[in-house]
Amino acid sequence: MRNSTYVRCSKVHFAFAFLAASAMAIILAAGCGGGSSTMQTPATGMIQVTISDPPSCTPPGGPFKHVFITVRSVQAHISASADDSTPGWQELAPQLVTQPMQIDLFSSPQTNCILAQLGSASLPAGTYQQIRLLLLSNSSSAPSAIPLSNSCAGNGFNCVVLDDNSIHTLQLSSQDNTGLKIPPGQIVGGPITVGAGQSVDLNIDFNACASIVREGNGTFRLKPTLTAGQVSPNNSGIGGQVIDAVSKAPINGSVLVAIERPDSNGVDRIVMESSADSKGSFRFCPLPPGTFDIVAVAVGPNNLPYNATAVLNVPNGTNLGAIPLQPETGAAAPATLEGFVTATTGTAGASVDVSLSALEQVSFGSPAITRQLTIPLEAIEATQTTSATASTGLISISTNTNCPTGSPVNSNCGQYTLVVPASNPSVGVFSASGFTFSAPAAAPVLFTVDARAALPNSGGTADCSPSEIMTSTDASNAPLAVTAATVTNVARIDFKSCS
Repeated sequence: MRNSTYVRCSKVHFAFAFLAASAMAIILAAGCGGGSSTMQTPATGMIQVTISDPPSCTPPGGPFKHVFITVRSVQAHISASADDSTPGWQELAPQLVTQPMQIDLFSSPQTNCILAQLGSASLPAGTYQQIRLLLLSNSSSAPSAIPLSNSCAGNGFNCVVLDDNSIHTLQLSSQDNTGLKIPPGQIVGGPITVGAGQSVDLNIDFNACASIVREGNGTFRLKPTLTAGQVSPNNSGIGGQVIDAVSKAPINGSVLVAIERPDSNGVDRIVMESSADSKGSFRFCPLPPGTFDIVAVAVGPNNLPYNATAVLNVPNGTNLGAIPLQPETGAAAPATLEGFVTATTGTAGASVDVSLSALEQVSFGSPAITRQLTIPLEAIEATQTTSATASTGLISISTNTNCPTGSPVNSNCGQYTLVVPASNPSVGVFSASGFTFSAPAAAPVLFTVDARAALPNSGGTADCSPSEIMTSTDASNAPLAVTAATVTNVARIDFKSCS
């Protein structure tokens, strides 16, 4: 029994333009004694805030037609340890305080990467360690500031619209009070430094589909997945076209592309993700300076799977051209990984949100460098003989109903499904002089499942000890190998010492 549903990958990017001014000295005369004091105001700049980029989990690839959020504030802080009550949060779009803005994260794609202008403000110079986005409470009412129009039609001010046109309130955790936080570890390239006389742009990626939990009672709740990074408006981002390696034509089906960066452990983490258009084209913008890894997957007509294809070390500003994906000829569907996650405090069942990823290992270069790619999660469409299968990469664990035999005592549990390619990746390493793709390695096709636990209603605070668990074995303790159109049962993942 599945108690949550996860759908892949829309994005929202926030671009901030900081136009700093030089400091000015103000001489204040002191009374009749003729003395004086000098006060130096901090250097300031102007910030222009925008939201950008199209979604990727609209029908038929997912259940959402629209995801509406209402933003009432965007703030930044120079302290990495600042909490909700710490003074010094800088308002980046004060216009929102009196006029919150409702935004459809699944608005039609925009070629200029911009969905909406949120506002602008002055900002003191400094090094900003945290960014947060505050949403309007679903229970707000007059005389509180509310948006000019509300597309949630009586379902609060934050909601999802499914493919059957039904509207459901998007339950907030603490985002209306404490905000959607982006801590230092989620700012690509480190903290954002704004100096006097300096112009800085900041991009925030809000992976909306990876942030929506469907509870067992059918309600929807927001668990934020955000990243940020300093960008240049002059960089055009990274683009390309995904094609069938045999026909050289665009793939008629679901094509997902992720842009990733390796963490300190050599695991590529998704920074942004998108669907390619009908021509196979994609573009990520704006982006922070540096290099990225591009990972593409696809499911064609009649659920024909393709291998994952990756281009590594791609610099910002690159048009990659054609990226060929090898069809898994003869396969009836992609592979499926299924497993259970349990959580306990030690004496009772624990409630946690768990984000799940499917990883495939690749090696490149001389001497060889090993990297784990995060594979974008796919879906299997219904046919006359098979049912539809969706990936559930974000699950809510809050009950002990239907826990598998052998689960730890006093634990809650949840089941997940990850739809993945049934072949090994093809890899190319970017070079300005040209690059080629390796042929996918022969079977076995091995995966690692990565699970990360967070405290519900906390804005994404890590929970349990440890808070991240990886497994590379199946339920029989054999290597976690997959086969097309087949379900592989993953070894159970047990989180302990949870809150």
